[in-house]
Amino acid sequence: MNSLKYSSGLMSHSFWFHEFRTVVKLRKKGMGYEEIKKKCLEENLVGAVKEYRTLRITNYIIARVKNMDDRLVELFCESDMPTQKLINLITVIRTDRLFFEFLYEVYREKSIIGTGVLEKEDVNVFFTRKETQSEDIAKWKDTTKKRLGSLYLNFMVDANLLTVIDKKRTISPPILDVALERYLLANGEDAIVKALTGVN
Repeated sequence: MNSLKYSSGLMSHSFWFHEFRTVVKLRKKGMGYEEIKKKCLEENLVGAVKEYRTLRITNYIIARVKNMDDRLVELFCESDMPTQKLINLITVIRTDRLFFEFLYEVYREKSIIGTGVLEKEDVNVFFTRKETQSEDIAKWKDTTKKRLGSLYLNFMVDANLLTVIDKKRTISPPILDVALERYLLANGEDAIVKALTGVN
């Protein structure tokens, strides 16, 4: 994870859970990625208005699915919806160092100390700290950091890591499916387990 460069590329993404599930199921059927791409374009399986947008979204989702080995694809197809949403999130943070660090350093820490709510101020503090650690992040526009922060929070709500009640984002760490936890630990991804579940 530390070998990855910091990137703001996630700004052009959404959670795309239903679209992600469609692509994973096509892969499970044995379809190749070019075949999946063609099917998504011809049948507009991602529901975009314009063809160029369909292609962009499909490419983003295929990039996520390429982060899944056969075992994780199988696990996804066997799992309930909350676990499937977490797997979607895992495919994102496997390739996005900054989002992973936000989960590990902010979400996990607040879970450990028992702070029940995640505020926008927590996001601001995180980016301020990262600016001192990375020249690349220090060069980003404030609008970039603000948009990324909002996106992180939205992804966490979509993955059920946060519950929104009266505009408050309450921290709600998941109890990981046993099979998924074993898979992550066997792959040396205990840091992802800790980031998601908020444990030491």
